[in-house]
Amino acid sequence: MTFPRLALLLLPAVFGAGAAHADPEAYRVTGLAPGEPMSIRAEPDAAAEVVGEIRRRALVFGCTNDTPSRTTWCRVSVGRTVGWARRRYLTPD
Repeated sequence: MTFPRLALLLLPAVFGAGAAHADPEAYRVTGLAPGEPMSIRAEPDAAAEVVGEIRRRALVFGCTNDTPSRTTWCRVSVGRTVGWARRRYLTPD
């Protein structure tokens, strides 16, 4: 079994039971200054710890606006980094 296939099979365990779930879709970063990466955060909150960056593309596994700020966040995976990113900067690829 290849690593990408294994990673997709393990995603439910990584995301946990309460996270937004959907079939993965490829999205690209838009709406930021050229060369500026988008932060991946540990929780769907602008004040949460930054756990990584998205420079070009990410796999998105569902979005939710069920957050205290009512801002829409998406559960994302980039390489081995999994976290949350703002929906407003993600466009379907």
